[in-house]
Amino acid sequence: MARGERNVLGGDLELCSADPLTGFYRDGFCTAGPEDRGLHTICAVVTAEFLEHQRSIGNDLLTPRPEWRFPGLTPGDRWCVVATRWLESHQAGSAAPVVLAATHERALDIVPLQLLQSYAADVPDDPSSLL
Repeated sequence: MARGERNVLGGDLELCSADPLTGFYRDGFCTAGPEDRGLHTICAVVTAEFLEHQRSIGNDLLTPRPEWRFPGLTPGDRWCVVATRWLESHQAGSAAPVVLAATHERALDIVPLQLLQSYAADVPDDPSSLL
C-alpha cells in the first residue's frame, strides 16, 4: 500500500503491478505527484484492443523504451495509465478494465467513479468468495 494515498473507493491505494513495474515513479503504484502532469492514476488491465487504440492516438505502449524504464506491454499486464488517455479509449469503445483498489483518487478529477466502476476488474484475493 502506498503510504497515505487513497484509491477511488476511499480505501488505501493498493499495488497496481510489480511485474511489469508500473507507476509514474516506477514503484508499482498509480500515485500522482507534482511531477506527473499526465496523472498516471488509472490501474488498467490492458487488452489488445486498448493497446491498439493507444498506439493509433500516438501513445505506443507496445514498444519497449528502456530510457524510460518502460518494458512494453502485452495484453493482461496491469499498468498505470494516464486518466485522459483511458477516457479517450472509453470514448472510442476500447477502454481497458480497471482495478479500482489500485486506481488513485485523483483519477476522479478526470473520470467519474460510476464510469470507472462499469469497467471494474477487481477480484478478491480468494475468488471462491464470489461463488
